[in-house]
Amino acid sequence: MNQPAIELDQLSFFHGAVPILEHANFSANPGEFIGIFGPNGGGKTTLLKLLMGFLPPERGKISIFGGTPDKNRHRIGYVPQIHRTDPDFPITLEDLIVMGRRPKRLFFKGHSQEDWKACEFWMDRLGLTEHRDKAYGKLSGGLAQRALLARALISDPELILLDEPTSNIDAKSLAIFLETLGELKGNKTILLVTHDLRTLVQKADRLLCIQGNITSLDPSEVCGHYALGLYHAPLETRELTGAQV
Repeated sequence: MNQPAIELDQLSFFHGAVPILEHANFSANPGEFIGIFGPNGGGKTTLLKLLMGFLPPERGKISIFGGTPDKNRHRIGYVPQIHRTDPDFPITLEDLIVMGRRPKRLFFKGHSQEDWKACEFWMDRLGLTEHRDKAYGKLSGGLAQRALLARALISDPELILLDEPTSNIDAKSLAIFLETLGELKGNKTILLVTHDLRTLVQKADRLLCIQGNITSLDPSEVCGHYALGLYHAPLETRELTGAQV
């Protein structure tokens, strides 16, 4: 039996005295495409930071490929929400992407031919080659997000975490994003945070609703109320538990 890519066991995290996640349990299999949704402040971004080891849990355990997040961070690719930087910051799109490659030798200076070859591949795959010498800070939102996706994928990670990467990007960039994730599905473990429920229902193997805890759902269980921001359990679950609608 394959070792889970992710395992959470009774995970709790507090921001000061405010609980963000409490007693959360969840596991993801290698190659699984999981969509994550939930209300603002429900703990979606916090969960990704916990998985990367950037936040320590208050209680409980996190396992990434059988080890701790900090030990296996090199096996993770991360695409953040759109982040605007100083338009005059001296880094090109090409330089940003190649930064995703990690030196393989101690005291290695500069990037190898293999690194630049991988950079060329992902620039071509994501339609970025003609923009290679442009300042990253001056790119449109869609190009900037494609560059961040390329930076995350250039190291060939086994786990890909994406935090609302497709919010407010152009239609072409959205299509490229979804096509690329579709090609990676089954080979990489993917966690995609987005408010676009239609995309999650169509693309994901499973959905997680995060609202202080983690509820795992089959795409067929996600009803229209979620799209309106009503983050309750599916009707069948509420009937079994006696919860009120």
